[in-house]
Amino acid sequence: MSRRHLLGVAAGFFALLVSFAAQAQEWPARSVKFVVPFGPGGPADVYARVLAQHLGETLKQPFVVENRPGAGSIIGSDAVAKSDPDGYTFLVMSNTHTVNETLTPNKPFKLMEDFVAVAPINYSDLLLVIHPSVPANNLKEFLELAKSKPGQLNYGSSGPATPYHMAGELFKAMSGTDIVHVPHKASGEMRNSVMGGHVQMAFDAITTMNENAKAGKVKALGTTGAKRSELTPDIPTVSEAGVPGYEATIWLGIVAPAKTPPAIVEKLNAEITKVVNRPDVRAAWAKQGAVPMTMSVKEFDTYLRKDIDKWADVVKKTGTKVN
Repeated sequence: MSRRHLLGVAAGFFALLVSFAAQAQEWPARSVKFVVPFGPGGPADVYARVLAQHLGETLKQPFVVENRPGAGSIIGSDAVAKSDPDGYTFLVMSNTHTVNETLTPNKPFKLMEDFVAVAPINYSDLLLVIHPSVPANNLKEFLELAKSKPGQLNYGSSGPATPYHMAGELFKAMSGTDIVHVPHKASGEMRNSVMGGHVQMAFDAITTMNENAKAGKVKALGTTGAKRSELTPDIPTVSEAGVPGYEATIWLGIVAPAKTPPAIVEKLNAEITKVVNRPDVRAAWAKQGAVPMTMSVKEFDTYLRKDIDKWADVVKKTGTKVN
């Protein structure tokens, strides 16, 4: 390769770096959209709005949250995958998406091909709840009831592949129970269904269901973390209450359409990290049972790939299918 050619390549590379830097400095020049592929009122919706508020204040442009639920997150996610990769449309995701890579292989997009990692947001334990009419006051009594009535009890979820669905399937496999999955379009519908007694049981984010449990609208039987939640210290984990080794959580993050300029991705990662590290945000989330997560873009990409592999193994072992 000639010296002139090498200089030309170096100049082109330098120009590209300058272009990326300019894009990051100029962005955002207008409103930015966060698409939440789940219904209003759930964790993804709630925390997306927290991010949107703080990012809008810092970056001096509106950050708008748009709910597009349906098909276990696929409808809203596909819309983002097909949107312009210009740094003005992002997807709020959860472990629903990493599960779907195995559970719904024929969906119209592939997570690690059609999106790029941006940043994680937080994670929280789930709360196993039952309707007050169910004749059980603790997890062992509920397990006895479920085993005495195989196929006669139902549990709700916010749709196939969601953390609530997978928590239920993992629970069934590890407890040896036969409880029928009843998917709903959104977490709000699932929540109303268990509180209304249309289904007997549900797993829901502790951040959104705990107040309903305190109000007596449901009975809380266990939390799904490795240890008791500081938010509900009197409620045992599912593992200690009757299903040893059980653990399931819900985590949230942000991804962008593939080919979104890397400088914009890095800038948004840095700004989200600042938000989740704010003392007031961390204190507010702690009261809700949410734990902030911070990673570089590369670390979050690795995290997503590992989570896909993890849930592929769970789907295989439990025989979970979309229904």
